Amino acid sequence: QVQLAESGGGSVQSGGSLRLSCVISGYTLNNYVAGWFRQAPGKEREGVVGIGDDGVTTYADSVKGRFTVSLDKTTGTLRLQMNSLKPEDTAMYYCAAGPYRRGGIWLLLTWPYTNWGHGLQVTVSS
Repeated sequence: QVQLAESGGGSVQSGGSLRLSCVISGYTLNNYVAGWFRQAPGKEREGVVGIGDDGVTTYADSVKGRFTVSLDKTTGTLRLQMNSLKPEDTAMYYCAAGPYRRGGIWLLLTWPYTNWGHGLQVTVSS
């Protein structure tokens, strides 16, 4: 059974940093893709970053240069380091994982993912 356990998040002032973590377990031979999504009140869920099974990462334009993702498959830990945070980054952030697939822009869409975390609140004040 696949499980995603998220931690981190919180509140920070504009320009600050936060780190999110997600431990992914239950995939056979660690063959999976992983990503982070976010959803602000009244808006659709949007992809922040995705990592393919080939290690290729794809970031949303809005976070490029500010957010950095890492995935350690030996521990199943997916991390998102968020720097230079802006008020528009305020949202519920979700960890996601799905079956083996190579990296690409599609990993910013929801359909490749079959398992989701419960979400972490990130609030950035101006």
